[in-house]
Amino acid sequence: MSFSFKQSGLATCMNVTNSGFHKRLISTICSRSSFSPCLNLQNPERRNLSVSKPLHISSIEKINEKKPVFECKAFEADKSQPIEVEVKSEAAKRLKIGIYFATWWALNVVFNIYNKKVLNAYPYPWLTSTLSLACGSLMMLISWATRIAETPKTDFEFWKTLFPVAVAHTIGHVAATVSMSKVAVSFTHIIKSGEPAFSVLVSRFLLGETFPPSVYLSLVPIIGGCALAAVTELNFNMTGFMGAMISNFAFVLRNIFSKKGMKGKSVSGMNYYACLSLLSLLILTPFAVAIEGPQLWAAGWQKALSEIGPQFIWWVAAQSIFYHLYNQVSYMSLDEISPLTFSVGNTMKRISVIVSSIIIFHTPVQPINALGAAIAILGTFLYSQAKA
Repeated sequence: MSFSFKQSGLATCMNVTNSGFHKRLISTICSRSSFSPCLNLQNPERRNLSVSKPLHISSIEKINEKKPVFECKAFEADKSQPIEVEVKSEAAKRLKIGIYFATWWALNVVFNIYNKKVLNAYPYPWLTSTLSLACGSLMMLISWATRIAETPKTDFEFWKTLFPVAVAHTIGHVAATVSMSKVAVSFTHIIKSGEPAFSVLVSRFLLGETFPPSVYLSLVPIIGGCALAAVTELNFNMTGFMGAMISNFAFVLRNIFSKKGMKGKSVSGMNYYACLSLLSLLILTPFAVAIEGPQLWAAGWQKALSEIGPQFIWWVAAQSIFYHLYNQVSYMSLDEISPLTFSVGNTMKRISVIVSSIIIFHTPVQPINALGAAIAILGTFLYSQAKA
């Protein structure tokens, strides 16, 4: 093995100007290096020596101390440290995504349970939808005012591109709430699992996009499973069915508008959804007042309080809070993972909601109905894999 020391680096480190110091340095190196011949540093024409492995100087000690002048280590010796750090950071990232997913699913299940409880006692989906958006908007305004969350930097162009996204989000949110006010939560989510079919059809016929045959084939079990579940649903309601279908179409448009309009924007997932909630609230409120109105809301509120008691207020607050939280966490998850992983997570979320709602509300399910739901969900999973 041979070494390489450049004059500039050595001079910078030690600033050798005294010839006596220079000789002592040479003798020290020679005496300490039992594995190599003495290095001739006195010849000014040979200041560089070849090196088989790059070395670095980790420390320099005083000559009069009985310690090595140099402590040289091969570069390969420290090569394992970055790998260990990288492995640890990857494990931490996986743990973070796992926590996001578990929180997302749990919050979504809780929201759907309380939302259905509220709608059973207070069948006003337009007001219920408005309260969900209002609660989330208020939570984020307080977070920005108290500096808990960083205030997003937006301009007129940002809100302009967000507007069509907010319109589609508002329609999808209200349509899903109307659906759940008319049919079981499980049935609404079975129909909503057919959203990939709407995504492909809208992209194909409105945007002219083409997909591989595997994507089109994955739509067969989705459409077939949803149709089988709808036909065999014991408590089928056309309004509830159409609400879920309209919600699918609206959310597909929301995703398309979001992808096209938000390219290059630096707003984080949490703040992006907060801005979306604020704008959707402004859009929805006048329609909710016109369609249902304060008189119906007041009469229904008194009836619900008399039948349920004060806990009804907690139901309304819980469904509003958990609606915002589960959507916020889902957008935060999308910041950390790929769209494919998010799609698989969304499929698993629907399974958890369907199963938990059937258990909690004792929803009667026929075997053929359960088979249709399983086929539709399996098709959704196959679609996410085919899109990859």
